[in-house]
Amino acid sequence: MVVWPRYRVAVAPGKMMKSFSFRPVLLALLAALILHLVLVQPNHPAAMAWDALLLFPLELPAIILALIALGSGRGGWLARIVLVAALALIATLKFADYVMFTSLNRGFNPVSDLPLVASLYDLIVGTVGRAAAIAAVGLFIIAVIGLVAVLWWSCRVWSRMPRPFIVARLAAVAAIATAGLAIADIGQKMGRWSLPYKLPATAFTARVGVERVAMAQRTFVDLQAFRQAAKEDPFANQPNLFDLVDRDVLIVFVESYGRTSLDTPFYADLHRATLAQAEEELQDLGLSMASTLLQSPTKGGQSWLAHATFANGLWIDNQTAYGAALNSGRQTLYHLAATAGFHTAAVMPQITLDWPEAQFMGFDKILAAKDLGYEGLPFNWITMPDQFTFAAMDRLLSPTVPEGARSFTQMALGSSHAPWVPVPSLLDWDALGDGTVFNPVVTASDTPRVVWKDHDRVRDQYKLAVDYALQVVFAYAALHAADPPLMIVVGDHQAAGFIALDERPHVPMHIIGPAHLVDALADAQFDPGLIPDNVTEIRSMSDMRAHLLQSLSSETLAEATT
Repeated sequence: MVVWPRYRVAVAPGKMMKSFSFRPVLLALLAALILHLVLVQPNHPAAMAWDALLLFPLELPAIILALIALGSGRGGWLARIVLVAALALIATLKFADYVMFTSLNRGFNPVSDLPLVASLYDLIVGTVGRAAAIAAVGLFIIAVIGLVAVLWWSCRVWSRMPRPFIVARLAAVAAIATAGLAIADIGQKMGRWSLPYKLPATAFTARVGVERVAMAQRTFVDLQAFRQAAKEDPFANQPNLFDLVDRDVLIVFVESYGRTSLDTPFYADLHRATLAQAEEELQDLGLSMASTLLQSPTKGGQSWLAHATFANGLWIDNQTAYGAALNSGRQTLYHLAATAGFHTAAVMPQITLDWPEAQFMGFDKILAAKDLGYEGLPFNWITMPDQFTFAAMDRLLSPTVPEGARSFTQMALGSSHAPWVPVPSLLDWDALGDGTVFNPVVTASDTPRVVWKDHDRVRDQYKLAVDYALQVVFAYAALHAADPPLMIVVGDHQAAGFIALDERPHVPMHIIGPAHLVDALADAQFDPGLIPDNVTEIRSMSDMRAHLLQSLSSETLAEATT
């Protein structure tokens, strides 16, 4: 019997009978399946479904055809090294994306998020112990090594396929063609161009790789610029910062509070009335007020970009810039306030997961959702009503402030965040208790699924939710009118366009407090009171860091820039 290598075709003497082995076919199918699973690996919890297995990755035929074309020679061997390394790296990045989306609701930035790896390890240690953390790291390393091994084997199987001259050439041409389709899909998905037709497959894994390379490039550019800004920051070593401030400072971000509340009749009819009434009441209590408009770096969401822009004095309009700013060494308002002797804090009722970025922001104390003591029912996606957040801050923050010190606090409200249902009513401050007093309004309310079937009703709910948030802010100012803090109230961004009915990125800013501090802050671009109708120049939110520092410090810097 003569056995032909590779083909496993046996020919017995005197017989033409051939015996075919299925083993190479099965091995090839298994290798293709492994490549398929790696290519369709989701990077987001929402995509972790069986449907993901049915996706057809454009990279798969391109990879297989390229392996066949290159064969098992030196060129093919080098190509396998590059291919396996790229696939393993992107698979690891997708896993990192999955972890970040699960914990922080955003993707992984391979440049700015690397410092968070150590924080993640410390979190695991603190949660399950050092031994379990080391075991988890070990399992991860083993998993990566295993992934590399199976990818190498899979690529080798296809590179050793029979490749007569014509087969190799045809495979090369087909590989180039499918790679071209993959590139076309990536460009379309990234907005570089548009195709006249929809492709029946997608190059998701390759796109993740391209996006991360682009993200890394942008981050390096932003990081360099932000680090330069940090080095040239005129306030970093400036003495007597905030020395004109003789009381607590409270910066309040009102969720989804935009210019539409002033200019769109559907919203302005209610919101202007609330502003006018509050202005009259607060004036009667001896408080001064001034208002202006700012340009926010975001619309419809990503409130943290607005928070970071305001605090850093840098224009931060995307996640890449956000990560770069955090890692630049730039001192925020809160760093500078701490240097000036303030006790800095962040009251963040919508932070329900770990917030490792906070270590770069300059806060002495953080009160997240779990720290505020709310025992009532959540308002769907909103953890607690704004009024409870204010009350909890008064109750919990004061004991943490050193004797004789003043507080400098950032608060991010949540009641006017989508889905805007249910909307509570303003209650007596002494009746809030542990928050269970709000339960009846939650149980009696329609669900977001019901409300969001009707866009008009959604807009009604949004109007009511913003109005509630404004009522709470002004009620808190009135509550403390006898010894008022300096309150700086800022909308973080406009709501989504179909809700706001206004595509402008403008948000109101109100200053409430004693006359000497309001007058110090209210330059020509502020209007007296709570309704900014005569603002001629809409400044960037990034200008406010310098404005606050210059206005509230005895030694101003004429040459200071952002």
